[in-house]
Amino acid sequence: MTSEHWQPITGQLLTPWAEKVDPNNPWPEYPRPQMEREHWVNLNGLWDYAIQRRNNPIPVDYDGQILVPFPVESALSGVKRPLKPNQELWYRRTFEFDGHSEEKRLLLHFGAVDWQATVFINGQKIGSHKGGYCPFSFDISNYIKPGKNELVVAVWDPSDKGKQEHGKQVLKPGFIWYTAISGIWQTVWLEEVPQTYIEDIHLIPDIDRSLLEVRVGCANSRPGLTVLARVSLAGNPVTELSFSPDKTCEIQIPGMQLWSPESPTLYDLQITLLDGLQEVDRISSYFGMRKFSLGKDSLGKPRLCLNNEPYFMLGPLDQGYWPDGLYTPPCDEAMRSDIEFCKIAGFNMLRKHVKVEPARFYYHCDRLGIIVWQDMPNGGMTPPAAWFAFQNSAVNRKDDRHYAPLGRSSQSNRQQFEIELKEMVNSLKNSVSLAVWVPFNEGWGQFDARRIGSWLKEYDPSRLIDLTSGWFDQGAGDCRSLHIYFRPLNDIPMDARRATVLSEFGGYQMTISDHAWNNKPMKVYKGYQNSESLTQAYRDLLQLHLLPSIKRGLSAAIYTQTTDVEIELNGYLTYDRQIQKFALDFLNPLHGEIIQASPK
Repeated sequence: MTSEHWQPITGQLLTPWAEKVDPNNPWPEYPRPQMEREHWVNLNGLWDYAIQRRNNPIPVDYDGQILVPFPVESALSGVKRPLKPNQELWYRRTFEFDGHSEEKRLLLHFGAVDWQATVFINGQKIGSHKGGYCPFSFDISNYIKPGKNELVVAVWDPSDKGKQEHGKQVLKPGFIWYTAISGIWQTVWLEEVPQTYIEDIHLIPDIDRSLLEVRVGCANSRPGLTVLARVSLAGNPVTELSFSPDKTCEIQIPGMQLWSPESPTLYDLQITLLDGLQEVDRISSYFGMRKFSLGKDSLGKPRLCLNNEPYFMLGPLDQGYWPDGLYTPPCDEAMRSDIEFCKIAGFNMLRKHVKVEPARFYYHCDRLGIIVWQDMPNGGMTPPAAWFAFQNSAVNRKDDRHYAPLGRSSQSNRQQFEIELKEMVNSLKNSVSLAVWVPFNEGWGQFDARRIGSWLKEYDPSRLIDLTSGWFDQGAGDCRSLHIYFRPLNDIPMDARRATVLSEFGGYQMTISDHAWNNKPMKVYKGYQNSESLTQAYRDLLQLHLLPSIKRGLSAAIYTQTTDVEIELNGYLTYDRQIQKFALDFLNPLHGEIIQASPK
């Protein structure tokens, strides 16, 4: 199959962007906006693929071609085949390399591969990575040669048959569980860097002192190097400062302008690594001056705060699933459109649910002004439907012993969760919009939450923690987090010490034929036959039930959900993103009324 003959697998729901996918250059944007270099090579496109039994040798013959970075189960991959737990998915492509001097290194980057990836260059194994949601890289300088080079990737993914972190992916979709994805699902790219190069940056805004803490980590560092940081705003210089690499520096920001959803001001940051007066390496980045904290309103009630002021957060649960690309949006424009909808609908936040998005997603949230609550993808046990009835009588269940019922009996599995949690935090640590970490959702694979929350708070004190969203509260974290679908909202118990948040509610369903993955919605949430009855019910839910709770102390509310997903037909938008179930001139003022109701 050549790019001229590639097309999505037909016969299912597609988004309007499916026809815009360019098989010669899918996802052409630079994938890491907060650490951008000028020269890079995008390896997305058509690769050879094969599915064979696990632990077989590198294939000689391949089954066909797959469009990277779309998962093999998706229509946009051009394959749409499931990967079984006893199988491996193999990828192969070649790339040309002109050769380089000893002063240069070549890095191979993967945005995300689900779940275990083993990488070969010219037949030699160069490394492997476990974890389906975070970026990883290899220095392949010692494995390449001038001319044509072969890149092979082997992927094993047991999906929900394993206990690793997999979010809502299952091999047999149903209820609130969706189609599993496997393999490469974010951009693959090459980047040539100097022998000594900027490997990492850490940016921490401190609005109370009008400064930015900056730490620049260098690979293969040597004595005599300095870092020059230049800050600008809208093209105008603000300040600059020189300091040593691998040490924390404080950069004063004169005339500081704060970031908020109402005014998402971003400063540009250029970081140059110097040896004397000679430039060694340079990256472009950005940051925002903002502060997320826990405080109190004028009545003494605990509140979530933005920039030292109580700030009510209202937004949707955001699954990040697509009918044609599954985990991978068809293109950057499509991904951005979901965030833009949230803005024009009058929301100021979203909760990214048991999935980590590509770095560009958070860049768009930073730029457009949408606060993000970030879930850790769950592993452990996929709970049966009966747990949803059981959970209300088990809210005080302890999670630091008897690990087996929640699927965490294996110590190595628990350790891997913590490795991947740290990877997620590291990969998103500079995100301006990211306000809240959510380590556990509804008890799925939950264990040792108090200990993990304490570690997370120490590791990243700049953000808030919703430790156990929905179910087995351990009395820790910054939030008392509730999921309420089937009882009134006006009797929500308020926590006297932590912010009380409604981290899931609503879920009102309406089916729109020809725009649904499945026209038979799950019979759990309330259903409505037309937009008029749905709109009235939604208005009543927010004005008559949610509003009184806000005045009593509720600090955030998250409605289920941005879009329909498979058999859940409870989105503001249909799954294909073509139909809005509510009029925007209805949603925007209503949401504004709710946000402004919180006491200051």
